[in-house]
Amino acid sequence: MDYEDLGLKAGIEIHQQLNTREKLFCHCPTVLRKFDERIGEFFRYLRATESELGEIDEAAKEEMKHERRFCYYAYDTTCLVEYDEEPPAPLNPEALEICCTIARALSMTPIGQVHTMRKLVIDGSNTSGFQRTALVALDGVLPNGGSIETICLEEEAAQRVEGDTFSLDRLGIPLVEITTSPCMKTPEEVREIAAYLGMVLRSTGRVKRGLGTIRQDVNISIRDGARVEIKGVQELDLIAEVVKREALRQKNLLITRDQLRDRGASVLQEPVDVTAMFGTTASSILKKAACILAVRLPGFAGLVGREIQPGRRLGSEFSDYARKCGVGGIFHTDELPAYGITAGEVADLRAHLPARDDECIVLVAADTKTARCAAQQVVIRAEWALRGIPEETRKMLEEGSTAYMRPLPGAARMYPETDVVPVTITSDWFDVLPLPELLTAKRDRFVRDLQLDPALASQLVSSEQVVLFEQLVAAGISPALATRTLLSTLKELSRAGTDVRCLSDQEILDVLSAVERGEAAKEAVPDILGKVSSGASVAEALRECAPALSRDELRAIVKKIVDQRSDFIAERGNGALGPLMGVVMAEVRGSVDGKLVSEVLRQEIAGHLKERGPRPE
Repeated sequence: MDYEDLGLKAGIEIHQQLNTREKLFCHCPTVLRKFDERIGEFFRYLRATESELGEIDEAAKEEMKHERRFCYYAYDTTCLVEYDEEPPAPLNPEALEICCTIARALSMTPIGQVHTMRKLVIDGSNTSGFQRTALVALDGVLPNGGSIETICLEEEAAQRVEGDTFSLDRLGIPLVEITTSPCMKTPEEVREIAAYLGMVLRSTGRVKRGLGTIRQDVNISIRDGARVEIKGVQELDLIAEVVKREALRQKNLLITRDQLRDRGASVLQEPVDVTAMFGTTASSILKKAACILAVRLPGFAGLVGREIQPGRRLGSEFSDYARKCGVGGIFHTDELPAYGITAGEVADLRAHLPARDDECIVLVAADTKTARCAAQQVVIRAEWALRGIPEETRKMLEEGSTAYMRPLPGAARMYPETDVVPVTITSDWFDVLPLPELLTAKRDRFVRDLQLDPALASQLVSSEQVVLFEQLVAAGISPALATRTLLSTLKELSRAGTDVRCLSDQEILDVLSAVERGEAAKEAVPDILGKVSSGASVAEALRECAPALSRDELRAIVKKIVDQRSDFIAERGNGALGPLMGVVMAEVRGSVDGKLVSEVLRQEIAGHLKERGPRPE
């Protein structure tokens, strides 16, 4: 697609958990628990509340269409604040400092006083029915010339276990929300800006790492389209694909709108009860339904079943809306006969209504109340098909397509949090916050000052081990040995089943320091670290895996091996060095560095060849 011709505009919202000791509004630790460690559970029904102007947010109204009973898992590391049984504590100062440090790194301007607000959320992810959030800074700068509009400090939502069950261990972990302007014009540019912001966040060394700790929401529109927010893109490599598919969806929806208008299509508002027509149907869904309603869509035939993005059709959009009322899905005549509904039943349905050939009929089946709600939702979405594209919040599906979640929220979802006192940010405090070294600058420094390979340097600064790497180098460990240990050895041990998480930073330093002092060979590092991770002390592991060996003892071992392989050396000459290195290293069991072994072995082979004289022609 020609994205300039499409008029693509995109912006992103990045949500990143902060690595603080305590949660944002209580003193509970920011640790995640296993679900079977819970000490209890409780239930909530959530309702939308009116804003200060007496309005109810449209997204909240949508969530209330289907009454839901939410279950929450509690732990010995959660408290009454998470349960919404106790007022929140003051805003976590450590989290505010990290947020302001990020704001400084992005050249943002802090606001004078931080006020906490309540953001209405009744999807079950917050026990209170709202999320606490606070605006901290404005007007940042992006590498593409665009801008960052805001950075907010807010509490993380509860983690969904399944269905309407949530775990409270994650609720309240501090996170920052960075919102850009719609300054990106191509899918690749969106990915590049997301990568840049993620790099800045990781540069602080004070954000959590791992799957689920950072999420990107992408706001997308095209010319004549509508702003659509795609929630929860966790994988950086999928961002460009999400943008491509949403641009394609909006383009195809506009094409469909124009075709519907050319046909003079319409939506009949009142659904028709056709329950009696399916009394003997073979469709299990229709057979057990108390009420079956038909929504008539003249002029829609052939377009409801047309694909608008990979794996998704206009009928999928109708189904998404209907599901908000509690039905499992819909049937429509563009895909029938199927699902136990016969061609004869479809023909009888058309004759009964009666319906024209260009008419698509949508069926919803449930109890009477649910079916009427779902039918009305289909009518709403079908009317939007005639107008264009609705502003929506959508969720990402596998591979990058999306599904409807709810309408875009408006200003009515925000109102003041009266239980949290404001916090003042002074310029004297903000302006002296230490700026982190960006990971891109750190990579260049590693290449320039430590002579690391550029690819390894990039891999290192992107890893969770970069802080430990700098500590090791500062303690006198060679950059090459530190890099090899952190990027290769630990991963290999982990793949082999060793729990490398048991290794402390000090133990890794002690092992590598022993190598630097010549007490062990670098080849022995995997075995030594493996022993230490199993509970042995560093000293015990060194004695077992790298027993002390003097140079004279090494020379004696090498001479013995050379004498035993005299014929092989006579045949290969100096070419015997490589094969014999492995033999000697296995014999010394990691006690001596390979460089020293190579030196002694080379000398012994040379001496042996000299004694034997030149080889006969």
